[in-house]
Formats: sequence, structure tokens, C-alpha cells
Amino acid sequence: MVLLLWVFAGWLSGWLAGRSLEGNGYGPSMDVVMGIGGAVLGGLAMRSTGVSGYTAAILTTLAATVCAVMFTTVAGLMNGRSFYTRQLSQVPVRQRSRSQR
Repeated sequence: MVLLLWVFAGWLSGWLAGRSLEGNGYGPSMDVVMGIGGAVLGGLAMRSTGVSGYTAAILTTLAATVCAVMFTTVAGLMNGRSFYTRQLSQVPVRQRSRSQR
């Protein structure tokens, strides 16, 4: 059951991390696959530490999410992609009236 939670967290994290990158890359489907792979690896690594119980599901899912984002972002940056940044549009300064001068 926790594995399904990791897969969902990886799917969502990989998709969001892929959306934050621009340029020629793997594409959205590969971003999701890398996110799921990173989530499963992160979840298994966290599970190997010996955490158990209800806390384990929360902690391993959090670690899976962080690993999915890191894995997708690092793989994208190594492939030549860059972070997507929006350009701020410059609003022209209004002309001051003669009474304000």
C-alpha cells in the first residue's frame, strides 16, 4: 500500500519538477517515470533505516517526494535544461501631472 503512495508521490513530483524546467529534455512522460523511480528509491532507502509504524508511511513518502524532485531536476539539468523563469513585464511609469511636479 505504501508503494502505491510512493508511486503517486513520484508521479506528481516528477511532473511538477519537469514543468519547472525548460529546454530540450526527455519530455513529460520521462519526467514522470524518473519521478516514480526516484520516489521508489527514496522510499526504499528511508525504509531501510528501520522506521516503522504510521510515522514510517509519512516519512518514507516525504523522502520519496524529495528524491523524486531531486532526481528529475538533476537529470534535467545534466541534459542541458534550465529552470523556467517568467519575465516580469515592465509597467510604464505614469506621467506625472503638473500639480505633482
